[in-house]
Amino acid sequence: MTQIGSFDLEKRTAVVAVILENPLETSKKAAEKGADILEIRLDLLGIRDLERAAETVRKIKSETGLPLLITNRSGAEGGKWEGKEEDRIGLLTGLLFFKDGPDAIDIELSAGRKDRDKVIKTAKDNEKTVIISSHDFLKTPSLQDMKTILEKMFLEGADIAKLAVMPQSMEDTLNLLRVTLDFKSAGKSVCTIAMGSQGKHTRVVAPLYGSVLTYASIESDTAAAPGQLPADEVKKMMEMLK
Repeated sequence: MTQIGSFDLEKRTAVVAVILENPLETSKKAAEKGADILEIRLDLLGIRDLERAAETVRKIKSETGLPLLITNRSGAEGGKWEGKEEDRIGLLTGLLFFKDGPDAIDIELSAGRKDRDKVIKTAKDNEKTVIISSHDFLKTPSLQDMKTILEKMFLEGADIAKLAVMPQSMEDTLNLLRVTLDFKSAGKSVCTIAMGSQGKHTRVVAPLYGSVLTYASIESDTAAAPGQLPADEVKKMMEMLK
């Protein structure tokens, strides 16, 4: 069974609201808008101190009651982390030891093997869900290459393999959905996203093909990635398509 905190991803896709400013205030707003899980973007929040990060997580969990996913995105994958890689990894792993810490962690496939393995092992030792992610902001790899990327994530220890791409055509988007369905049929948990205007509809449609997570903004003007839609709108459209 794949889950994040108490949320069972095998029962339905989770709407993940991305928290990138005013963490406590926007987390409460996300909960009101129906978000299932909150992604705390440490890099966008500018949080670099472990104690501050732990306190932020504790307060948000206490106030919202929602499962939390922690991401500290590297610059190479579209994030805003500024500083040493060892500090970025240290912040991620350090949070996993707190009793009321995050329920899941996101580490990039592109991270150094030693650092990635450290995050994954720490997460699994502390019974946290591991998301391994890859983001291509320029193109969509071939259908076979996308399958290879996702398979590598599972080989490296992912509970959920996340792939975000930038489609240049409708065929790109359809290929991503084909890959999503293939992995669902194989009983593997993936999160797939086609970014930008060409793939905006996948934020709602990809769950129908097997994506276990879909990422959303709090408001229409606070998207963390190209094509993100507000959480309440995503939730409403997903309900309509059931």
